[in-house]
Amino acid sequence: MARICLRQVASQRWIYCAAASTILSSCVDSNQSHNASRGGTLVIATSADANILFPPLIISTQARQVAEQIYDYLVVVGPELNTFGDAGFQPRLAESWKWSADSLSIAFRINPQAKWHDGVKADANDVRFTYQVYTNSKLGSPTAEELSNIDSVTTTNSHTAVFWYRTRSPHQLLDASQMMIIPRHILEKIPADSLAEAGAQATPIGTGRFRFRRWTRGSSLEITADTANYRGRPGLDRVIWSVAPNPATAATKLFGGEADLFAALRPEHVAELKQHHELLVTALPSTDYVYMALNLRDPRRPGRPHPIFGSRELRRALSMAVDRASLVQNVFDTLARVAIGPTVRVFPTTDTTLRQIPFDPQHAKAILDSLGWRATSAQGVRKLNGQELAFTALVPSSAQPRVRMAILIQEQLRRVGVRMNIDEMEFNTFQTRLQSRDFEAAFWNWHLGATPNSLREAWGGESARNKDGINFGAYDNPRFDAYVDSAISARAIAASRRYFTAAYQIIIDDTPAIWLYEPKTVIGLHRRIRTGPMRADAWWFDLGSWFIPRSEQIPRDRVPSDR
Repeated sequence: MARICLRQVASQRWIYCAAASTILSSCVDSNQSHNASRGGTLVIATSADANILFPPLIISTQARQVAEQIYDYLVVVGPELNTFGDAGFQPRLAESWKWSADSLSIAFRINPQAKWHDGVKADANDVRFTYQVYTNSKLGSPTAEELSNIDSVTTTNSHTAVFWYRTRSPHQLLDASQMMIIPRHILEKIPADSLAEAGAQATPIGTGRFRFRRWTRGSSLEITADTANYRGRPGLDRVIWSVAPNPATAATKLFGGEADLFAALRPEHVAELKQHHELLVTALPSTDYVYMALNLRDPRRPGRPHPIFGSRELRRALSMAVDRASLVQNVFDTLARVAIGPTVRVFPTTDTTLRQIPFDPQHAKAILDSLGWRATSAQGVRKLNGQELAFTALVPSSAQPRVRMAILIQEQLRRVGVRMNIDEMEFNTFQTRLQSRDFEAAFWNWHLGATPNSLREAWGGESARNKDGINFGAYDNPRFDAYVDSAISARAIAASRRYFTAAYQIIIDDTPAIWLYEPKTVIGLHRRIRTGPMRADAWWFDLGSWFIPRSEQIPRDRVPSDR
């Protein structure tokens, strides 16, 4: 991995990609020339397909895994997840960057050797165009909010893109790293209101170390090594995502030798893995949390509060009725922890002692009684003015832990007089329902990435009011928003932690969701695979450095790659 070197020149800061230094014994220098002792095919078993590979519209983890191999960011956060200052960032499409004297702009020098996979040179105009696409309201990119502090992007020459900021912030470099750069020469003539459809249908052309090869939707997706890539040929010849209908089948592919990696092992899988000496297991802290989102607006009449979830006290009562500790133990054993809110413990800005709504079913019953929701019998469903205390929760069928947890929660809620119906569905249908806000409750997974800053997009009021926002449940609290803004703009970790803590406590008390669990990333991997550094939010972070020694390759590894 490249070591970042900093030096002061007058009042300006210059950051360069300098000499390579190995930080893990399994890591490969990304600029080292490929030789005959390396290569191979990595087959990744997954229980969900990528729904889209057009970077501005990507929100799913499956799509990110693939797209981040095909496209490049300007810079990326390193495995330490240090986003304060510059030292924790690594160059990608930008080979260096320079701060202005007033710190209100950053000039990125684009690597002059970078080319799109169709042979056209990549340049600063691609960066400017990418920013324009991501921030175009007609496209409705879910990443647009994360770019709100960037006022504009200009070019001084073909290799220099300048980001101009509205205010100074400790996360200015992070802001610039949110976009996968897309090809201007392919997309610029497409009208903005047609770009979503065109981008989704176009063959992905990037500057990343792998090229798109083929995609059989619902079955497999393949990328191959870009052998002349400006950052060096990747260690693997190709990577294939093999899509299974559910996690159990995906694990079976790993155990049966059809796949080399499965990154969502459950407790029963870990026990079976011990019988396969060719496999090993590694666990990473993740930056994911899973929750049951409650839609605070009526999906049939969005202008009105939801008849059940519009009540803060009722939402708190529902949370009190759910024994989250027993749920996590039952479903995951030690492979997950009870969620503490819309954050995860791995971040230095997270206070792990946040006050939680306790499990107290008797108090939950008392609150429901006080709100007028009464049951005619001990086992009956409560009613108010003839309306049952009942709702439907959506669950993606590919996420079996969530399905199991939904069934357990259904029973716990029944004990306090609440009927929760479960609607299990295919993932893409589930995601469409959420995006259109056509749901009452939904078991959703949120991937935070390298920082907790997406809290604003996931739970902020502006995102709730914007029809293209990703605050699907429409939670809106100005006090929460103000603390989040202060936390994101704070220049020191201690101050940021203090403001985040206040924001988290507000949203926990408001209960727009029942925070369920924080899963560990438990990866089963074939021993012949040599990995690079993994990041808590993205184990695939440096997939280009992975390889399989020639002496350990099996027949499927020896497939020639496309250039």
